[in-house]
Amino acid sequence: MAAKTTLNAKNLEALGAQRLAELLIEISTGSAAHKRRLRMELAGNHSSAEVSREVRKRLASIARARTFINWRKVKALKADLETQRKTIVDVVAVDDPQEGFELIWQFLAIADSIFQRSDDGSGSLIESFHQACTDAGVIAGAAGIDPEILATKIFSAVQDNGYGQYDQLITGMVAALGNKGLEHLKALFIRWSKEPQEKPAESDRRVIGWSSRSPIYEDDVYGNHRELTARIALQEIADAQGDVDAYIAQQPGKTLRVPLVAADIAGRLLSAGRATAALQALDEIETKGRADVPMEWQLARLATLEALGRADEAQADRWRWFEQSLNDVHLRAFLKKLADFDDLEAEDKAFAYVQAFPNVHQAMEFFLRWPMLDEAGKLIVTRRAELDGDLYELMTPAAEALAEKHPLAATIVLRSMIDFTLDSGRSSRYKHAARHLEKCAALAPHILEFNDSPSHDVYVAQLKSRHGKKHGFWSLVD
Repeated sequence: MAAKTTLNAKNLEALGAQRLAELLIEISTGSAAHKRRLRMELAGNHSSAEVSREVRKRLASIARARTFINWRKVKALKADLETQRKTIVDVVAVDDPQEGFELIWQFLAIADSIFQRSDDGSGSLIESFHQACTDAGVIAGAAGIDPEILATKIFSAVQDNGYGQYDQLITGMVAALGNKGLEHLKALFIRWSKEPQEKPAESDRRVIGWSSRSPIYEDDVYGNHRELTARIALQEIADAQGDVDAYIAQQPGKTLRVPLVAADIAGRLLSAGRATAALQALDEIETKGRADVPMEWQLARLATLEALGRADEAQADRWRWFEQSLNDVHLRAFLKKLADFDDLEAEDKAFAYVQAFPNVHQAMEFFLRWPMLDEAGKLIVTRRAELDGDLYELMTPAAEALAEKHPLAATIVLRSMIDFTLDSGRSSRYKHAARHLEKCAALAPHILEFNDSPSHDVYVAQLKSRHGKKHGFWSLVD
């Protein structure tokens, strides 16, 4: 049984209404957020109209504010926004959907005034507006707003989406729009995208690459801001209507040869049962001899080959891409497709390949990810001369993972970092190197055979012989 002092609803009820009221006044003193919440509850005791007035006043107040919102103030503002949003959804819209829709639209409209004066590196504020887009769709459906009127409001909002607050608006409004509203919205964006525009000044154009020493401008590839906004909107509408061809039609010709775009299109074609067209879209990409083909493209092609019944070709690609990059995702998928016992033989073959892979650090990463620490330990002991102690982001977790069962391999990894630090005179890393040496000392008693590596005492003696004058380091050790 909970103690009488435990904070729960039942124990608080025992205090009585008057005492609770006094406590709430005391707790809310000095807290504007708590006072607003209490006023909201009091308004709710009367009617949703009273709550609506309170929300409207608060939203107007937030919109008028000019104080800069630094990271310290973001949490409080986020809580305030969530209070207003949830009140609109859970109280006002339930009783009066039409009023709820007007309020949620007012909520979305204050985004610009907030982001113009905020520093929200966490992205928590934008989440409230994205959720409000979804809420707006639900409320619009409940309010029975005319689809064409709704489409016009959405069109106006998305035109001015400078901070991305309306990114989820079209998707959130699909059910409320229906096909009639989607068609009207599509017509608005098509007409808008075709209106004449002035070409931006050279200084205002964004360079995204170079070709034969000539700049490649973003607007030449993706179009200007209006074209890009309309294209994204029309793609969302095409998705909502299940029209893959309309989605593809919105992609500029140049982008169809971008691997991520091709993978995106192939996924939609595959979902529509058009595997042959999906493979054609993927194979527009020239991949021969390229090691930088994105994983998304590779996975899309594998799924497409499987859909076409070309499982052997998919398996060959999985193995080939594993050999190129040591990507464990491809190897796991390859092994999963094999019969029992065949997978064990293939795994042994794969591990042998990794052991001989030219880049020892890539091979280490593979074995640590798998995880196969026995193989990682063998790799490190065999190819210790190739280790780069500067790669501390790899070496440190490797040493930690290997320490318990493979102390010699862990010691070799730690020594690689110590040697790099002292050989290159990186005094900023001396404290880390001293800590690594201390760890080596702790591991030494657990190493039965050092093989070709010097024992710990011999290694320390060698360090003193080579770096005895680095007093900054030895002062941390001794």
